[in-house]
Amino acid sequence: MQTTEDTIIIQKTRELCQTLLDQPEFTSIRQRMDSFMADEGAKSQYQLLNEKGEFLTFKQKQGQPLGDEEVAEFETLRQKFLNNPVAQGFLDAQQEMHQIQESVGAYVGKTFELGRVPESEDFESGSCGPSCGCSH
Repeated sequence: MQTTEDTIIIQKTRELCQTLLDQPEFTSIRQRMDSFMADEGAKSQYQLLNEKGEFLTFKQKQGQPLGDEEVAEFETLRQKFLNNPVAQGFLDAQQEMHQIQESVGAYVGKTFELGRVPESEDFESGSCGPSCGCSH
């Protein structure tokens, strides 16, 4: 059975979700993600690049040397993927979405830590703030 607090927290969380959805940045992120998901060629490039990367990582972990041809092939696949505007839009959208998630998570975490709503100054030790994206 839910308590009144759970209901209020869920209600406010849903309001936050709606606020996120209402942001023009969110619409842009979704459009770029959807464009990628609709582009079979870009998805295929992504899958091939991931598979090749995983294979090379596996080889390295096994202590096997990587051949120049293998590395060159990976770099070629990587460059083709990064030069695809739909793929680049997808990567940028993923990064933006991650930054939003990090920011929200940082505020919630800091609220639990401090026992109050955090201020900008509460994030200044060692980083630029929860939404800077600098990965401090």
